[in-house]
Amino acid sequence: MSARPGAAGVRLAVTLAILTGIALLAAGCFMTLGLRGRLDIVLPLRGVKLASLLLVAHAIAVSTVLFQTVTNNRILTPAVMGFDALFILIQTLGLFVLGSGLFGALNRQGLFLIETACMVGFAVLLYRRLILDGGRSLHVLLLCGVVAGVFFRSLSNLMQRMIDPNDFVVLQDRFFANFNTIERDLLVVSMLVVAGVSVVVWRMRHVFDVLALGRDAAIGLGLDYRAAVTRTLVLVTLLVSVSTALVGPVLFFGLLVANLAYHLVNSYRHALLLPAATLIAMIVLVGGQLVLERLFAFNTALSIVIEFFGGTAFLLLLLRGAAR
Repeated sequence: MSARPGAAGVRLAVTLAILTGIALLAAGCFMTLGLRGRLDIVLPLRGVKLASLLLVAHAIAVSTVLFQTVTNNRILTPAVMGFDALFILIQTLGLFVLGSGLFGALNRQGLFLIETACMVGFAVLLYRRLILDGGRSLHVLLLCGVVAGVFFRSLSNLMQRMIDPNDFVVLQDRFFANFNTIERDLLVVSMLVVAGVSVVVWRMRHVFDVLALGRDAAIGLGLDYRAAVTRTLVLVTLLVSVSTALVGPVLFFGLLVANLAYHLVNSYRHALLLPAATLIAMIVLVGGQLVLERLFAFNTALSIVIEFFGGTAFLLLLLRGAAR
């Protein structure tokens, strides 16, 4: 009987080792394939881009797993619930109120911190009660998130139509980014935020294991459920704001990598789920960007391909749940 847990532990260790090896291989190929010109210029450029991709992969993967743990459902993501739309609304409102001159003169790092703080406050106020209220059904929670996202986008579009066209160009540069145009001036701040959040997340990994059991079970085990959910929502919002600031909204990517991690790990332990999801996200982002750059010569955007497969996975999960 004792051989089974040992065999499972070995299998999980081998799985994580393989994922780590593939991620390192993808990163190495990204840095070395197709090198031309002056290496002292090309390598730092690739290094910044690789660091940004890895940072975004980690932020999206961890935020999705944590959000699904809190909601106790594997088809919900922070993006589906309107977090990305809220971040865009805050940026649009800032430019609409301050104007492009004052808005553009603001320190980018300071502005990012202000926007993140506003997003955390709004997100906690909007979603904390919905998730903590055990009487809310999944359908109500999903509907409220979709409606809130549509409402945020509608307000953003309204203000974008009212501002000057030149101001609109400035606004586009803020949130219509992609994986090829990384905001370098936000990279250092983003790394500090993600590093701090990651330390807190790792220290709370056992709390997340209890949250995964459900509201009633967590309370029965003595967990301060309200405080734990609030802290988790703050951590998720910080990670989502970082990924959105660097590459723009990504709707279904987190759903794809999180469910792949669930399938490979087959465990509720977040000490295993979080590293697995992060490694899978890094492989998908770095490997996908490498393929698009070297084989397809930027003929398509990586986000389009990711959203296609992520949206397909979302539909399959919905159909499988309906069949059950």
